[in-house]
Amino acid sequence: MSTPIETVVFDLDDTICEYRRSGAEILSLAFESADVEPFFTIEEYGPIADELVTDSDSVVENRRRSFARLAERAGRDPQIGRAVADAYAAERDPTNVQWVPGAEAALDHLDDSYDLVLVTNGGPREQRAKLRELGIVDRFEAVVYAGYDTAPKPEPEPLERALDAVGTPPTRAVNVGDSLRLDVLGAHNAGLRSVWLDQSEGMTPEPVPDYRIESMRELLAEPWADPTDA
Repeated sequence: MSTPIETVVFDLDDTICEYRRSGAEILSLAFESADVEPFFTIEEYGPIADELVTDSDSVVENRRRSFARLAERAGRDPQIGRAVADAYAAERDPTNVQWVPGAEAALDHLDDSYDLVLVTNGGPREQRAKLRELGIVDRFEAVVYAGYDTAPKPEPEPLERALDAVGTPPTRAVNVGDSLRLDVLGAHNAGLRSVWLDQSEGMTPEPVPDYRIESMRELLAEPWADPTDA
């Protein structure tokens, strides 16, 4: 018999909401606007941004530092990277988001039985704008902006702070997110069970999540629920 779950912790980006325009599309437009041939991909940007997030006061500053670092790695002037970052910021609207399919129904369903909290690696201004656009600013019992309020995921601190806010021990919480590197590893580092939203088309996960779903709609079945607990 598994320990019953009291609290469900959610990631935000690409778990609850997603941009209507992809990061790759915005980056392509940014290179074009800055009149620069592309010298890195959106996939290369994420790990650098995670590395530098604790040294930045906002998503915009973090992006400028990250793009400058990527420019240096490509043998380019860091100022060119900053110019691309400024063009990216001009194109990116944090309110231009939509629900990940099934996420709204999942939140509505789980809200009846669990404390819901949010832990996101993102700046407060941008992430609050997304929550307002979705109409869920007040949906969560606690919100932690990891990398700003605390160390970023996958460090255990942001999840620990979120659970402390609702008085839930890690053994009675589960973390839902789309990133193996940030969400699954972060959950395991903090002693939570993990639910991985698998959008990888057959990738073998590492680390291995406790539960694996291909749609947020699968949360309606509460995959962590042990029928022997009833």
